[in-house]
Amino acid sequence: MAAECDSSQLLENFSKLDVKTSKRKNSVNNASNDSLEYGLPLIEVYKLAFSFYKEKEGKAVHFSYEDKLQLVAFSQQVLHGPLSEAINKLPPLGTLDVVGKDRRLAWQKLGKLSADQARAGFVELLSRRCPLFSAYVEAHRREKKEQERKAKEEEKRRLIEEEEKQKKEEEAKLIQEQLTKEEAIKRQIQQALNEQTFDQFRKYAEQQFPGDPEKQGALIRQLQDQHYIQYMQQLQAAQRGEQTKSVDEEKTDPDWNNQSNEEISLNESSSNSLIPASMWTRSGIDEFKQAVAQAEGDGVVRVGHGETVTVRVPTHPEGTRLFWEFATDHYDIGFGVYFEFGTPTSDQVSVHVSESDDEDLEDLDEEIYDEETIQTGDLEAGSVAVNGISKPLLTEIVPVYRRDCQSEVYAGSHQYPGQGVYLLKFDNSYSLWRSKTLYYRVYYTQ
Repeated sequence: MAAECDSSQLLENFSKLDVKTSKRKNSVNNASNDSLEYGLPLIEVYKLAFSFYKEKEGKAVHFSYEDKLQLVAFSQQVLHGPLSEAINKLPPLGTLDVVGKDRRLAWQKLGKLSADQARAGFVELLSRRCPLFSAYVEAHRREKKEQERKAKEEEKRRLIEEEEKQKKEEEAKLIQEQLTKEEAIKRQIQQALNEQTFDQFRKYAEQQFPGDPEKQGALIRQLQDQHYIQYMQQLQAAQRGEQTKSVDEEKTDPDWNNQSNEEISLNESSSNSLIPASMWTRSGIDEFKQAVAQAEGDGVVRVGHGETVTVRVPTHPEGTRLFWEFATDHYDIGFGVYFEFGTPTSDQVSVHVSESDDEDLEDLDEEIYDEETIQTGDLEAGSVAVNGISKPLLTEIVPVYRRDCQSEVYAGSHQYPGQGVYLLKFDNSYSLWRSKTLYYRVYYTQ
């Protein structure tokens, strides 16, 4: 009788619950989509209730015998449907199986209750008998909400990473395309330059390494690479000059607009003088020294201790670039290049030796002149007067540094910045005891 009363009361409560559900969904068949009072679908709430019952029954929660029968009946109704339809699929009960008979009787009383109604009945009975279940569902709901939030954040982060990855790939692709394009342009420029200078470099290489095609080829490639670098440097300098010219044209200062042609020419010379020189080294020092020693002229010079040798090389009317090579025996030597603007008075290469302790007045004046003019570095300053004598201004092309030219040949080149004289300084002033034997060679190219 107690079981029948509980069942009747449960069915009455379920009828009330079903009325609320029908008002929202207008159909009991859609009860699985109803969130009930937990804010979750009915099927999910039922799974939580069934799991809660299995885990907590007899431990944290104790149910009466009648409640257990009713909960089992609801779960069987959900799993198999009405007893009348599933009876043939179930094994027969034993004669002494009292619990089994009570369970089937409770199941039978549910009649044609649908699966969703059975789920709702299970949840309603469990909630009424165990208030902790509501907290259990709420914790699950919050955990699910947090997981969904994390999943959304993860998805958002993944999309952002994919976008960044795609963006980086596109940028890398553009960079690679640009590099490929620049490499193609570089090859075209190098090919054109090599065709122009091959005969000249080949003749020079044959002079340096007669009868040795392998070394000749290596030297030609080295010269071609240096020529390409110099060409690009000149091109960049020309572009900078055009930008400077564009800025100059925008100036509105009357004093600026009225400057003389001489000043403009001097500024242009100053801009050209800033083109850096190219320096490199090569092997074959013994062959180089032998060739210089056998050649005509004063290509072999003894630089005494404390001395500085200056080789003056005038610019040639048919030349556009100066080349130099030098080496020494056993010890290093200081080397630098300067340029003296002005019209050369001679086309001959000359060698001048100066001693640091020379007390001759003329040499002393010359030393003062060199020191002052080199430090000026301002081509717009014009000439420099020393003891009432006007001296042309020098500009530094390559600073004087000690070079290990005893182990390999040092070479370099520089584009003419204008008319004038190159000063190749070989400095041994730092050596108090050792003299140096210098081997050098200079020439110009068109």
